[in-house]
Amino acid sequence: MSYVNGKSVATARSRQKARWMVQALILSLLPAFSWAGPVDINKADAATLAKELNGIGMSRAQAIVAYREKNGAFKSAEDLMKIKGIGARVVEANRANIRLERAPAGNAKQPE
Repeated sequence: MSYVNGKSVATARSRQKARWMVQALILSLLPAFSWAGPVDINKADAATLAKELNGIGMSRAQAIVAYREKNGAFKSAEDLMKIKGIGARVVEANRANIRLERAPAGNAKQPE
């Protein structure tokens, strides 16, 4: 058995392979975080919201659409925090991808 600096070459290779595998795993996960794209939270449907916003699954996306239909267009990204399960961390994580175009005036429902 060969030794380098008091350690077997096999152990050194095994550690190097493990390090490489961890790095490959980390790099493979990075695109998932960077693929989220800009989305207009006043126009997007639930499927688009769930796909494009990190930390927003289908249930929260449906809640966003329901809130928007009931209360009208969002005025700021922070308005998303009025929806149960969406906090400041989720808003901050998605801030660069959130767009706010006002919905046409006829779409905002008036309180009854």
